[in-house]
Amino acid sequence: MVLRPQWEWRFDAADGTVLDRPISPVFTTQYDAEQWVGEHWRTLAAQGVQAVTLMHESVQATPTLTLP
Repeated sequence: MVLRPQWEWRFDAADGTVLDRPISPVFTTQYDAEQWVGEHWRTLAAQGVQAVTLMHESVQATPTLTLP
């Protein structure tokens, strides 16, 4: 069995609470995760996401980014 790295986004509301919806897809590369959020940030913002943080194996991998 091959274990693949897991990258996913944590979504935060304006008040800093972690949102349970929307749910991030799981990615096998950081590049794919970053490309996805670059393509979907407008939709995420419309769903109440204020900031995103990329998580790798449940550990914060990048600084938190505020959506415009």
